[in-house]
Amino acid sequence: MSPPQAKPGDPAPIRVLVVEDDPVAADAHRMYVDRVPGFAVVGTARSGGDAQRLLERTPADLLLLDLYLPDGHGLQLVRALRAAGNGADVIAVTSARDLAMVRDGVSLGVVQYVLKPFTFSTLRDRLLRYAEFRATAGEASGQDEVDRALAALRAPQPAAMPKGLTQATLHAVTEALRGAGEGISAAATAETVGISRITARRYLEHLVEAGRAARAPHYGQIGRPELLYRWLSEH
Repeated sequence: MSPPQAKPGDPAPIRVLVVEDDPVAADAHRMYVDRVPGFAVVGTARSGGDAQRLLERTPADLLLLDLYLPDGHGLQLVRALRAAGNGADVIAVTSARDLAMVRDGVSLGVVQYVLKPFTFSTLRDRLLRYAEFRATAGEASGQDEVDRALAALRAPQPAAMPKGLTQATLHAVTEALRGAGEGISAAATAETVGISRITARRYLEHLVEAGRAARAPHYGQIGRPELLYRWLSEH
């Protein structure tokens, strides 16, 4: 799908390359970016090598980069790009929580980290903050203006869980989902975790929106098909 065309007089969109080897997660990230005004996905790469080859012919302003790629670590890709003179900014999208890795990424130009699982609203917030930071230009009048420009990249507080959801229950549902193999229904999840079926479905749908789970109808007994939820691989 081609990126949306800007209207006459509109600023050029920020060009984003999604680097993610999981096809379901890559499609979700692409869809999320395309929903944010002012951004356009110019391509999707499934490995560091694919990303380098794509960038040779398609310029990008920003990489939405998973750090665990089949042909090496994401920061290795960033180092290679910097050595080649490519200064594209990077938002790391990863489950990695190693703070030493975070420091290494900052030194290479990683401007944001988004931890999996996350919702569309979390990524949208980071993208809009990046756009605000990128729009700063000219000479600062003083320290306050410099501070404001840098503060645009930092969220005022950690992204909140959807109303009514808790981290403890999310963890329990996630563990049930990860241990289910071929998939699990909301009813089975509710029984495993000890919550209501409606509550279980809310958590499962949250994980789907966050790009960490997929759902599909299961046609078994006569009647309406049952939705089965499946955990997507870690990255």
